[in-house]
Amino acid sequence: MTSSLRRRAGTVLAAALALMLLLAPVQAGAQATVGRPGAVVSSSPIPSGALPEGVAAGSYVTYWSIGPQDEPALSTGAVLLPPGEPPPGGWPVISWAHGTVGIADACAPTVSGPLAGPYLETWLQQGYAIVATDYIGLGTPGIHAYLDGPSEAHAVIDMVRAGRAVTPSLSDRWVALGQSQGGQAALFTASMGTTYAPELDFRGTVATGAPSNIEKLAPLAGPSFPALPLAGSTVFIAYALAGLRAAHPDLVDSYLSPLGRDVLGRVESLCYEDAEAQIGNLTIGQLLSRPLDDPAMQAALQRSLAVPVTGYDRPLFIGHGIFDEMVPVVFTYALTSELAAAGQSFLFHTYPTTHVATMYAALPDTTEFVQSAFR
Repeated sequence: MTSSLRRRAGTVLAAALALMLLLAPVQAGAQATVGRPGAVVSSSPIPSGALPEGVAAGSYVTYWSIGPQDEPALSTGAVLLPPGEPPPGGWPVISWAHGTVGIADACAPTVSGPLAGPYLETWLQQGYAIVATDYIGLGTPGIHAYLDGPSEAHAVIDMVRAGRAVTPSLSDRWVALGQSQGGQAALFTASMGTTYAPELDFRGTVATGAPSNIEKLAPLAGPSFPALPLAGSTVFIAYALAGLRAAHPDLVDSYLSPLGRDVLGRVESLCYEDAEAQIGNLTIGQLLSRPLDDPAMQAALQRSLAVPVTGYDRPLFIGHGIFDEMVPVVFTYALTSELAAAGQSFLFHTYPTTHVATMYAALPDTTEFVQSAFR
């Protein structure tokens, strides 16, 4: 290419970029605030035909948060408004943390849908606005760091900031609500909600079916680790290792068997149902070449998985099913014992039901709890 042609191509490219900036003022403006937690990069109305039952209006949002390496990272999510007019001061906000869907972008609720089912419809009917994060890496660059509690909590809290930025009718009063993976995210959120976002009026947390104390079992995991009588356990651990590998590739790969490396590569593109169909018959031990008892691995797992036992300065509700087939209730018994020993205040209820059913069984109790938190 001659210098004249290069100059001409450069001029055309510069003009095209300038035109793109003029046509996309939201994105251009957002670049000035890259890295500020909760800053909105883009937003768009949810088409009326895509609105879930019980949702009067909503928006898709892309916003900045803080990822597993404590660096700025993008997340996506949705704002869902109930019917009617907002009360004085704006709609009280529930920041919803969803359960396991997978770690591929295609698994993100704003991509795969539905954004809300019967459970969230119940909260909408009560007059709460819902902001629902996809989590960092689900629908945005990078691998979703599954069960990385700090980054999940950042996404949950920053979704409130982003939601209020695009929807002025939202109040600054909010609670966190989560089930399963989202229950763990909600617990981390509860431990940092007031300190991470002091400008918001954080009122409390509901966590049901939350996994905890997994990091304490990790030293026992190795090639001889037996099959567990729990639904989805191999998929959950594969997702957690894949997310951890994204942050610590050299560390995690050294623990994987050849089959484990193949499995982790596959699950990065599989949503939960497909992953369970493909690898659900494998054991956790088959993924590993040596025990996960090295201090470096233990430190990484402790940082991402260990649910805090202090910092809970707002009301906390913990619920768990006695017959939970995915997250045994004994883990939560241990957690609540640790919380009590640390002098934390909380409500703990068990229900004679299974994993997903727990959030429905708990509704009478959680409804009263949330109502009280907003008084």
